[in-house]
Amino acid sequence: PEECAVFHCRGCWTVLGDSLQLCGQEPPGLSVLICFKVTSDVAWEDSLLVGLEGALLGCAYYLLSCQSCGLAVGFILNSSGSDLAYLRGLFCFFKDKIICYLLKNQTIIEASKVNFPAVTLKE
Repeated sequence: PEECAVFHCRGCWTVLGDSLQLCGQEPPGLSVLICFKVTSDVAWEDSLLVGLEGALLGCAYYLLSCQSCGLAVGFILNSSGSDLAYLRGLFCFFKDKIICYLLKNQTIIEASKVNFPAVTLKE
C-alpha cells in the first residue's frame, strides 16, 4: 500500500506500531491514531486513570507509554460515554507524541500532518 507508515516514539524513535493496524477515524476533540495492535515496546499499567477535562472527561483509561524512554504516547479506553464507545479496548496514540516514517518516499513527518485513508470500524 502506498500510504504505509511506521509509527515511532517522539522521545527516542522506538517503533510503536504501523499504519497497517489503523482501524478507525479520530473523534472530534482527540488527535489520535487508533490501532488494533502495537509493538511489544508499548507498555501500560494496570491502574486506571480518569479524564478530568477535555475529550476524555469522565472516561476511564489506561495510559500507554514507550517502554524504552517512558514517554506517555497514548491510551486504551476502558469506559466512556456512547460517543467514544467504539474506541474501548483499542490503542490510541497521541499524534503529538508520534513521528511517522513514510515507506513509499522514505520521509519522516509529524503524525498530525499525515492524512491516512479513511478506515472505519464495523458496528
